[in-house]
Amino acid sequence: MPARTATEFSLTQLLEDWCSGDASVPDRLFPLVYRELKRIARRQLRKETPGHTLQTTDLVNEAYLRLVDQKRVTWQNRAHFYAIAAQTMRRILVDHARGNARLKRGGGAWKVSLDEAAGAAVSQAAELLALDEALRELAEIDPRRSQVVELRFFGGLNNAEIAEVLKIAPNTVIRDWNMARAWLYHEMAGPGSGSDEE
Repeated sequence: MPARTATEFSLTQLLEDWCSGDASVPDRLFPLVYRELKRIARRQLRKETPGHTLQTTDLVNEAYLRLVDQKRVTWQNRAHFYAIAAQTMRRILVDHARGNARLKRGGGAWKVSLDEAAGAAVSQAAELLALDEALRELAEIDPRRSQVVELRFFGGLNNAEIAEVLKIAPNTVIRDWNMARAWLYHEMAGPGSGSDEE
């Protein structure tokens, strides 16, 4: 395992202090995590349509405010923190997409495959809602596989980081990703998409 940087050590220490009740941590933590949160936000916003009304800084600030408001989170390490941050950003974007869908009054969610979403990026609010709905269904069936998809697709974590967050072997992450991707592809393709037709 590569040596940890001073920033990683101080971030881990701050997260431990936060779990111990140090109320000054959020103010000290923000400068250390801002750059990485901005990278995650940019990655997520690239999946949105051009001209999206949320800007990178807005998404980072809103996510950080929600992270600070969370109670009873036992931060395990920096990967865990960034995973939760990515999930929080995803929820913000989904909430934003739902608000836009309500404003447009109609039109069901578009069906897209996970491969299309990952390769071409989610480009419409309806597509994000379809993916979110499929992930919710997967979470009911297999919560860990749903987490693997969230951490990889939305959080940008690699297999080793996901394994660290979920406390599973990297091979299990790969297996879970492959199974979840196949399940999501099938679910999002929807009826009338091919092989299931009679």
